[in-house]
Amino acid sequence: MPTDFAQQALDILRDGSQFKWYVIPLFALVVYVYTVEVERKNWNVILAGLTFWGMDWFNEIWNSLVFHFTNYAPVWATPGDSAYVVLIGLNIEISFMFAIAGIVFVKGLPADRNLKILGIPNRWVLAIGWAAFCVIVEILLNAVDALTWDYTWWSAKFPLLIFLFGYFHFYVVTFLVYDMQSWRNKLLTVGIIYGVDVLAILIFGVILGWI
Repeated sequence: MPTDFAQQALDILRDGSQFKWYVIPLFALVVYVYTVEVERKNWNVILAGLTFWGMDWFNEIWNSLVFHFTNYAPVWATPGDSAYVVLIGLNIEISFMFAIAGIVFVKGLPADRNLKILGIPNRWVLAIGWAAFCVIVEILLNAVDALTWDYTWWSAKFPLLIFLFGYFHFYVVTFLVYDMQSWRNKLLTVGIIYGVDVLAILIFGVILGWI
C-alpha cells in the first residue's frame, strides 16, 4: 500500500488541472538559455547541459520503477504544489531547473582541466562540492515536505546514497562529456544517455504503463 506521500504524488500525477501559467515563462527561460548558447556556437556547453538533464531523467525513471515494483514508495516523491507532476518524483519545475543546471555548472569550470585545487583535480573537487550542495538543498526541501523520502537509507540521517546516486554521477559524466576531445565521443555519449531514456519511457511508460 502506498505511503501518504506517495499517494499524494499519485493523486496529482500528470493531472492537467494543476496547470499554472508560470510554466510558460519558465519554459521561455530554458529556451532562452539554450538559444544564447546556440547563437554563440557553444556546442560543447549545450551538450554538457543536455547530458546533465539526460542523467536526471534516467534517475527519475528508475525511481518511478521502484514505486511500481514496491507499491509502497518511490525513493523520492514530489507531492507538493506543482504546475505539473511528470513522474512521481519529478515535477515540471524541477525538470526545467535540471535542463539548464548543467550549462550553469560547466560555465563555472576552470579553463585548465589540469588545474588542481588543494592537490586534487578541479573537476573532482567541483563535482564533490556541487553534489554536496545539492544534497543540502534536498534536505531543506525535505524539511518542508516539498521533496519527500520514505526509506531510512535515503534520508538526511544517511545522505551518502543521495550524494552518490542522486547527484555525484551527474557531475562526473557531465564534466567528462565537456572535456572530451572527440566530438564523435561527445555525441555518442549523449546519444546513448537519451537513447536509454527514450527507450525506457517507451517501454515502461507508454507500453507497460509502469511509470
